[in-house]
Amino acid sequence: MIAIEQWQAGGDMLEIAGRRIFVRSAGSGEALLLIHGFPTSSWDWARLWPALTARHRVIAFDLLGFGFSDKPADAAYTIQQQADIAEALLTHFGIARYRLIAHDYGDTVAQELLARSNAGSARQVLLAAVLLNGGLFPETHRPLLMQRLLAGPLGPAIARLSSYRRFAANLRRVCKRPLDDAELRVHWSLLQRAQGLRVLPKLIGYMRQRRVFRARWVGALVHTDVPVRVIAGLDDPISGAHMLARYRDLVATADAIGLLGVGHYPQIEAADEVLAAIGDFLDAPVTDSP
Repeated sequence: MIAIEQWQAGGDMLEIAGRRIFVRSAGSGEALLLIHGFPTSSWDWARLWPALTARHRVIAFDLLGFGFSDKPADAAYTIQQQADIAEALLTHFGIARYRLIAHDYGDTVAQELLARSNAGSARQVLLAAVLLNGGLFPETHRPLLMQRLLAGPLGPAIARLSSYRRFAANLRRVCKRPLDDAELRVHWSLLQRAQGLRVLPKLIGYMRQRRVFRARWVGALVHTDVPVRVIAGLDDPISGAHMLARYRDLVATADAIGLLGVGHYPQIEAADEVLAAIGDFLDAPVTDSP
């Protein structure tokens, strides 16, 4: 496990799309982009980092409003904006072809990137994608009470009243396997950093955006030619077994793997099982679409 101090020291603050974005890159070979979820950061990938960088040129970044990246009060925090940042970041590194792993909020960013790929408007060629637990389908997403409150008219007040105790309780509620208190406190400190609590009501807007853009983002999964593997902790109350069942219902050729006894954060709860489930999927040769 890479300590947060080492994680930060191994990264850089880059000016991307007019914002300061924390980015960490290592390894060699074909590019692999990691996109984290709400409300955490790129540090979510720390347990997978050594294995992934041994096989790929891996790029992880803190989405706008998260972790060490800028958290401007005036940003719109749309999924499209986050996808723009992802593409600008790849352009910065001179990457034309890439694969990705995403989780939670990051899944929706990945769906937007898939939609652009399907439409031929993407800035880079997306070769393959692994999606971990997330709200791929608005109709199967079961948000926590805290998330629903943040998304409502009381959102700013709820954000101001947030505490470590509530934060830790909510993360433990969605994870099947025990989470270490010291690790949870790091996630909380990153959430609070740079007045991060004040932008939570805007960030949680992704739930509404998923409903508004359902046709585009669900369609991106159903109709894509990009190889996609969905790996989900089955005991996740937000997007577990029921989400995976919906994926299998909608996608005739679904490549889906369920992890027993794992909750919403499989990359933290069961890193070795996630790596085994990924297997050689991200190394398989892929021919670009004409």
